[in-house]
Amino acid sequence: MLYYLAEYINYLWNPPGFDVFRFLTFRSAISAITALLFSFLIGPKIIKLLKKHQIGEAKKEDGPEFHWCKAGTPTMGGLIVLFSVLIPVFLWGDLKNMYIILILFVTIALGAVGFLDDYLKVVKKYKKGLLAKYKLMGQVTVGIIVGAVIYFHPFFDGINTITTIPFLKNYEFDFSILYIPIIVFIITATSNAVNLTDGLDGLATGTVGIVTFAIGIIAYLSGNIETSKYLNIIYLKGNGELIVYCAALTGAALGFLWYNSHPAQVFMGDTGSLALGGAVGTLCILVKKEFLLPLLGGIFFAETVSVILQRYYFKYTKKKYGEGRRIFKMAPLHHHFEMCGIPESKIVVRFYIVAILLAIMTLATFKIR
Repeated sequence: MLYYLAEYINYLWNPPGFDVFRFLTFRSAISAITALLFSFLIGPKIIKLLKKHQIGEAKKEDGPEFHWCKAGTPTMGGLIVLFSVLIPVFLWGDLKNMYIILILFVTIALGAVGFLDDYLKVVKKYKKGLLAKYKLMGQVTVGIIVGAVIYFHPFFDGINTITTIPFLKNYEFDFSILYIPIIVFIITATSNAVNLTDGLDGLATGTVGIVTFAIGIIAYLSGNIETSKYLNIIYLKGNGELIVYCAALTGAALGFLWYNSHPAQVFMGDTGSLALGGAVGTLCILVKKEFLLPLLGGIFFAETVSVILQRYYFKYTKKKYGEGRRIFKMAPLHHHFEMCGIPESKIVVRFYIVAILLAIMTLATFKIR
């Protein structure tokens, strides 16, 4: 909104310095700062409100016993992240941009699904919260809407179903009629993957911030006709506007880490993890880098695979030997390292380091082709 006001003032009077609002780099920087400051402003208020209404994390019987002491810590702190992302984008983003419209829709819609799940668990005291089938239904619906808009809307003509193939020049992969199901799968999978990763103080928040920062760089490059031509990637007109959203999410993640780092004063809950996971998947879709998601989001991928392997290996060995066996001491993967005796804070920092390395490797694929 302030972006439009600045544009209008610049159009009428052209005062010195006001043309700076036209530059994505400036608006992304101020978006990140706004998100960071806003999280500092509303964070203590939301945490105080959650404590007042006794909205705390329940004891997780399926988690490590030494995590039981975290029971009662305020949850639904994802509201801090969501407000800290949405407000800067509404202030500094181009709300007419189709890419911004789609990413805002996913963030709000999946945030609502996560909020409902948290509300049923911690306020209404339903042990399982929102039933898995209804949660999945919400994620699938969001995926169908995003996929259908990209597939059918004339704005995406010529680029709707294609994507970049890593390490290959002058080749794009066309999902064709499978595009919408693929989009549904990506958004649902990443949403749940970040939810699984959100098991240690600051782990999901920091990792999402790192991944989103890298996607912001990709969006800026993809939306610039000169850099996209130089890097031989698909030119996506208007895609650069996503850097305003990515900057806001990075700033919000840093701000939330102020309260969520070990020992956490507040947890994201599904309110934050489902929304942020869906946002990461959607951003990769919008910048046409779906095949790079397992690399860029390698932490989320590894966490999800560890759960799948653990579950199916346990079922297989129980059927074959009459007794279930495990690959990991506990899944997801971060709990395995905890059970090996590594301190929680050290695991989180090491995962950050891996996430940064994966982000650098992802950006390097633009030249290794």
